[in-house]
Amino acid sequence: MSLLAYPASGFFVILFASAFLFAELMVKAKGLFAVIGSGLFIYYFSYFLTDQASPWIVLLLVGGLLLIIIDGKLFTTGVIAILGFILMIIACALPAPSLLYGMLVAIAFAIGTCGSFLFNKWLPKRDYLEKLTLQDRLSSDKGYISMNRDYRELVGRRGMTVTPFHPVGTVAIDGKRYSAITDGAFLEENMPVQVVSVDGTRIVIDKI
Repeated sequence: MSLLAYPASGFFVILFASAFLFAELMVKAKGLFAVIGSGLFIYYFSYFLTDQASPWIVLLLVGGLLLIIIDGKLFTTGVIAILGFILMIIACALPAPSLLYGMLVAIAFAIGTCGSFLFNKWLPKRDYLEKLTLQDRLSSDKGYISMNRDYRELVGRRGMTVTPFHPVGTVAIDGKRYSAITDGAFLEENMPVQVVSVDGTRIVIDKI
């Protein structure tokens, strides 16, 4: 009898599979973690899947992983990544022979994914992950100007439009030029305006 016949064995297989697979996405492991994680997933699915169920179950798993990668590379909102995470959990739990087994596998997947962050302490992070987590902040103590703070101080300031706004253009405030936007109104060049709000580096102006 295979070890995977026991729920506890399935728990640990999925725990380590998810931990190593997601660790590969976050740290530079030269593909070793990907091989280990993929091998454990193959071992798990090859035991439970039938010829009829395997195609769409594997599609859920791979599709979920792709959604997580796409979100991390392009969107960084987390919404698509959460959807991918849910799809992967479903893919792991569905082939389980019992409800208890499926619940243990789902819990193991969640714990393994969270546990993969521990590898950040021992191995170098991937470059794109550092950008997502904002490890290298543009702070004043590192010689950078705090751009967001300077932009927030523009609220209420007055200036002149340098270009026409349709509804995006350039405005001059205190001798400096900024890219700004209106609430949808079209403005002509050399019109007095005032900054009404700032969101990050997005400056919203209105005519005086």
